[in-house]
Amino acid sequence: MTHPDIHLALHHARAAELRAEADAHSTAGSLHDLRARLGWALVEVGLKLATQPRPVPAC
Repeated sequence: MTHPDIHLALHHARAAELRAEADAHSTAGSLHDLRARLGWALVEVGLKLATQPRPVPAC
């Protein structure tokens, strides 16, 4: 291999590593987004339950 060939091979290897990291990051990001949406949905349900008027028990 000549010097430019080695440089090109290293470039391709690094590009593949970066693509793999980007894929892993996008998957982790979507899981984070899902957790955030689920968390806010639970907060919304909790607020609805907490603010519903309850009948006053007769004594």
